[in-house]
Amino acid sequence: MLKELAVSSDQTLAFETDCHIFDGCGFPAPGLHSFTFEPMFSIGGFDFNKPMLLALVGTVVIVGFFWAAFGKAKVVPGKLQMVGEAGYDFIRRGIVYESLGKKEGEKYVPLMVSLFFFVWILNLWSVIPVAQFPATSIIAFPVALAAIVYILWLSLTFKRHGFVGGLKNVSGYDKSLGPVLPLVMLLELFSNLLIRPFTHAVRLFANMFAGHVLLLIFTIASWYLLNGIGIAYAGISFVMVILLTAFELFIQALQAYVFVLLACSYIQGALAEHH
Repeated sequence: MLKELAVSSDQTLAFETDCHIFDGCGFPAPGLHSFTFEPMFSIGGFDFNKPMLLALVGTVVIVGFFWAAFGKAKVVPGKLQMVGEAGYDFIRRGIVYESLGKKEGEKYVPLMVSLFFFVWILNLWSVIPVAQFPATSIIAFPVALAAIVYILWLSLTFKRHGFVGGLKNVSGYDKSLGPVLPLVMLLELFSNLLIRPFTHAVRLFANMFAGHVLLLIFTIASWYLLNGIGIAYAGISFVMVILLTAFELFIQALQAYVFVLLACSYIQGALAEHH
């Protein structure tokens, strides 16, 4: 079981040699190689590796679930429809309405629900047997999702306020600031145009990357210590794997929530009147 848990990437070589403590081999610590995957197959000249496949399967799972839940919606919902409605309503009322209001926010509910469940399922793969890898620990996925929000934020800003008003909104223009206005505008432009999308993507990526590394360290250690007196420490390490897995389940949902909450916050800023 430990061996299956630990093989989360194509490059985890420790288990191919059954390396244990006191066998004369060093601890096979995870690293960047644990996040590098060879192509699994190609379609139309495009190579697909494990994270890409997980993203595709995750998309199918989400679409399939909501199709099954709402494809034939009933006034008196069944169990699957109730679960779907609970998840949808949680995002709609708990995040979108709270950030944007019911009138402005309703049109953005489908996007935010899609973002939440897509991020969540990509995170959740980390603790799913066989998959055992969070696709969001590959920076390209958070960057692509943050780019969607960033482009939407910019387009809404200039659409709502016009070109001049949009520049004022993005730059934090306020003539009452007097002599410090140029410095404030420079900092606001830097923050809004560069730091905002960067932190939006990296917050998700860094949490999933770090969480997966921790899981790998303790899982590999559990296998590595299975020799002689090291067995006692292997048990402790395995307990840590269980605790970290439970903690990861919480962090995975939390990061999806935070990602969507920030997206709504950015949209709220784009729609707000500039003073």
